Amino acid sequence: MIGTQDRHREAGRSVFMGSMQGLANVLALVAAFFGTPMVHGRTSAWVQDFVARHYGHGLADITAFAWFVICALLIFFIARASIGTALVFGGLAIATRFL
Repeated sequence: MIGTQDRHREAGRSVFMGSMQGLANVLALVAAFFGTPMVHGRTSAWVQDFVARHYGHGLADITAFAWFVICALLIFFIARASIGTALVFGGLAIATRFL
């Protein structure tokens, strides 16, 4: 049976972990906001040229938009995984010292 002190400790960890995940999401959104235009700008011409050569010229315009979305999602999820992992491990190290 879990005691009252253990329940409070678990509730504190739950709030803390939720905050760390939220912080990771916000930081990943910022990374995607600033990183997407740079990645898209450097790779869009190559992707459009590739699509035009292999799939036809009619798809080049929609490819530019789709590639922008793909770049944004890639940057967001890679940043969220990286930042989230770092925050969770760092946060758990700090939390174990206080709890």
